Amino acid sequence: MANPFQFLQDVRTEATKVTWPSRRETLITTLLVILMVLVASLFFVSVDQALRLIVTFILSLGH
Repeated sequence: MANPFQFLQDVRTEATKVTWPSRRETLITTLLVILMVLVASLFFVSVDQALRLIVTFILSLGH
């Protein structure tokens, strides 16, 4: 293990090399994630309801 102070200095040096997204890029990415979550939610609710109807129909045939 290297010197802890040298390690912290290296971490700080590497952190300055990070390219941080702009406020606009962060906002756009956040909105796209929210939109995709909504689309995926609607898809899975639709599939779940369709499967429920199919299973209910098949089970009702036995009566």
